[in-house]
Amino acid sequence: MRIGLLASNPDLYSNQRIMEAGAERGHRMTFLNIRQCYMKLDSTEPEVHYRDGRILNNLDAVIPRIRPSQTFYGCALTRHFESIGVFALNGSAAIGQSRDKLFSLQLLQEGGLSIPISGFANSPMDTNELIEMVGGAPLIVKLLEGTQGRGVVLAETRKAGESVINAFKSLKVNLLVQEFIREAQGKDLRLFVIDGKVVAAIQREAAPGEFRANIHQGGTASVVKITTEERKLAIKAAKVLGLKVAGVDIIRSKKGPLLLEVNSSPGLEGIESATRKDVAGNMIMAIERALKWRPTIAGVPSIDEE
Repeated sequence: MRIGLLASNPDLYSNQRIMEAGAERGHRMTFLNIRQCYMKLDSTEPEVHYRDGRILNNLDAVIPRIRPSQTFYGCALTRHFESIGVFALNGSAAIGQSRDKLFSLQLLQEGGLSIPISGFANSPMDTNELIEMVGGAPLIVKLLEGTQGRGVVLAETRKAGESVINAFKSLKVNLLVQEFIREAQGKDLRLFVIDGKVVAAIQREAAPGEFRANIHQGGTASVVKITTEERKLAIKAAKVLGLKVAGVDIIRSKKGPLLLEVNSSPGLEGIESATRKDVAGNMIMAIERALKWRPTIAGVPSIDEE
């Protein structure tokens, strides 16, 4: 098959692994820089073009790996590929709603899934009520547009919470406040869901002095045994958001597992390094299943043999 990887940096571990995994299974892999693709909207001949003049309509599938700063254009590009019959491993609508943290929490809540108590408001006059709503201090203040742990602040006292919330509101940015799960002790789980199945799971632990587990900020990752409840929660979260591939973040609390976030472009390095599992290969096999592809070269296992 002809598979395009829609991303920004060909040197990232995740992107390199996906390109390698596809090539190992006999596919023609092409890295496509999102910003260097452009679209022709035409009711009779819609097209996607690349910087060198290539027309990309003959691709069988694309794997969107869209960074947050490129969500609007990346989703528009993915949507255009879908409109011309190219299969997208994660669809544009699913990516868009997963990137909106408030909308995704509302969808998860509507789906009956357990999430931390969260608050959202538009007026600075609501600051005290917001803090009370999530159980008081300490509490988490989170920018809706943040990613990889950036834009997340722990306010340990009510006064600190008021200051952070009002400072963010003065900048006219959207934010959430959430209850702080003290018993988690700076640990959370990342479950990698592909095609309705958890293919790998790790526990992430915060770096010394940090309150949130994040391997991008000095945290560590280790193999973890997950419970049946955690597995079901991750699978349903991906389904509710319409994602075939998802990194589902879960925190263990006294109330049971709670969903923190669902990532539509989860990184592979931490989870592959810790678990030694071929997550990238599983992503390629998801495309093969969707398009009912069977290998024709020796040495490549079929999706039925995996």
